[in-house]
Amino acid sequence: MPFYRYRGVDAAGRVVEGELEALNLMELRNQLAQGQITLLSSRVKRQRSTMRSQKLTPQEKLDLMYHMQMLLQAGVSVVDALEDLRTSDSVNLRRVGGVLLSRINAGESLAQAMRADPDNFDPVAVSLVHAGENTGALPEVLERIVHSMRWQIELTAQLKKALAYPSFVALTVSGVVVFLMVYLVPQLVSFIQSTGQELPVHTRLLIAVSDAFVHYWWAILGTPPLLIGLITWAARHNRVLRLRLQAALLKMPLLGPLVHKIVVARLLDIFGLMYRSGVPIIQGLDHCIEVTQNLVIQEATTRVRDRIVTGTGITDAFASEPIFPSIAIRMLRVGEMTGAIDQALDNVTRFFNREVRDTVDRIQSLLEPIITVILGLILGWIMLAVLGPIYDTLTKIV
Repeated sequence: MPFYRYRGVDAAGRVVEGELEALNLMELRNQLAQGQITLLSSRVKRQRSTMRSQKLTPQEKLDLMYHMQMLLQAGVSVVDALEDLRTSDSVNLRRVGGVLLSRINAGESLAQAMRADPDNFDPVAVSLVHAGENTGALPEVLERIVHSMRWQIELTAQLKKALAYPSFVALTVSGVVVFLMVYLVPQLVSFIQSTGQELPVHTRLLIAVSDAFVHYWWAILGTPPLLIGLITWAARHNRVLRLRLQAALLKMPLLGPLVHKIVVARLLDIFGLMYRSGVPIIQGLDHCIEVTQNLVIQEATTRVRDRIVTGTGITDAFASEPIFPSIAIRMLRVGEMTGAIDQALDNVTRFFNREVRDTVDRIQSLLEPIITVILGLILGWIMLAVLGPIYDTLTKIV
């Protein structure tokens, strides 16, 4: 199917550019018109086997699902709900809504239209919408999707919050150390060396480090990002290395438990969402495996799925994997005994949500004194190495 590069004008008179897949120029014009965009010019860029529209941000995906949920719950049809997206301030939302509307008008269901755009709608959302359409409970399913997406955005924000402060402080400390080593220490060292006295070991070490910064600053500053880039590239192309790195990440102090809780919480949230929406357990676990990025959790979930296929109970299957916390296993066991697994999974999600918030606060409260002590030790070493010989010189003069 042709992939077009287009240029058009939106309802506000602004020129917009983008890329869109369409059967022909007429369909391209119709798709853009659904988003209130008038086509000015276009050219075929390349052939694509699947539609690839401009990717929505997580917030835009949430806005789209919330818009559909509210209107469908009010009794508005899917077609009219998508038509209403023409009033959106987001060009991306208008365009994606127009593409969905065009495909639905061509005879596809909402799930089929979403499946044609894998960049914006993952298999979990497509399966849930498909289940909702088959059971006639699409508004309720969309409400669950909205709740899950909002929760996942909050989890991501919590992780960013946990990393923002230490990253900023680490960058600041690095800048201070570089300034001291490159500018201040060389000036003080030249004075110390002019006294002609024998320098202590820690002062000679400081001089060596300062010389390294002055002459090889490009290597010192460039090596960490280069190593990170090489490791990232290697991990992307080597599954075994990626598995080991992700396993090491889960075992890291402070950050490891936080990442573990976030990954497990997201997996169980997706599993609970699909279970409540009527998706079969095995299919739900297949989707969990597909969307889980951490290979350690992914392989553990695969083994859970295989056990359930052979007849093992849900709780026993999860309990066989140590990677899943005991609190989650206990809640699942209660849910399986009472026949309320969906409620148990919802309770697990709420528990981990609270745990993530508490862990973020705990990490920040621990990192502040740790970083302060590290900075104090660095500055103390520099001051001792510099001022010690100066003090010895002054005492000899006196």
